Amino acid sequence: MRVFVTGATGFIGSAVVQELIGAGHEVLGLARSQQSAKLLADAGAQVHYGDLQDLESLKVGVAQADGVIHTGFIHDFTKFAAMCEVDRCAIEAMGEALVGTNKPFIVTSGTALVSGKLAVESDVRPTDSPNPRQTEEAADAVAAKGVRVAVVRLPPSVHGEGDHGFVPILINLARQKGVVVYAGDGSNVWPAVHRFDAAKLFRLALEKNAEGGTRYHGVAERGIPFKTIAEVIGKHLNVAVESKSNEEAAAYFEWFAHFAALNNPSSSQQTREQLGWEPVNIGLIEDIDNDYYFTV
Repeated sequence: MRVFVTGATGFIGSAVVQELIGAGHEVLGLARSQQSAKLLADAGAQVHYGDLQDLESLKVGVAQADGVIHTGFIHDFTKFAAMCEVDRCAIEAMGEALVGTNKPFIVTSGTALVSGKLAVESDVRPTDSPNPRQTEEAADAVAAKGVRVAVVRLPPSVHGEGDHGFVPILINLARQKGVVVYAGDGSNVWPAVHRFDAAKLFRLALEKNAEGGTRYHGVAERGIPFKTIAEVIGKHLNVAVESKSNEEAAAYFEWFAHFAALNNPSSSQQTREQLGWEPVNIGLIEDIDNDYYFTV
């Protein structure tokens, strides 16, 4: 299968490219620069120039492929709502190009859209959610047109060497402020998955997804207490680990306070049963105990 991949040089997307090529698929990766193009070529992928805001370039890429995996997202949290709108438009544009083709289309969402209870694949996003991300709504709009689209929900921590997501943000905050903080007893939990296990799930979803509207959970670990994550960071940086009130913790985390407070236990039982997906890589705590998380 020839697969068009957005975000193909990103932390998750590059692992997806590696997984697809290793399984015998061809990859056409979206590149917006010569540097990205070189990375793709070095990985054994073909290059398609464009970006998420150039909707025509996305449609052209889709037309050249037998399936699509959308891992791309512009991670500008200072303009998060605007970037969520870019994501919605990109999904709808690619979906429009897939109408009537029966080609599989896999998009990326998050388990944190369903928070506070054990999240399962059949859960739907609350209608009163303040999160501006419209990924799943866009996917459902595409599915309503007969497109074979599935959603892979990823946990707050997709970890591994090269991680520049939530855990590195916590590490950088601790370096800047000289202390690691958690709120209350730190019992709120983050689910997690290694990037290579997530990549395998994307491949299986592409190969086996039978109908539009399916949700899969890329969750290897249901939930790791935030306090445990904080303690590993404190040990490596040799700084204090302190409990704070919710208000004090919010002041410490600033713009990241919402993410630090997530309590997002998540299951992947249905996903494992449907796709035969079994994570095999190391867990989050063992992973962030590696020096590469702390190399400046």
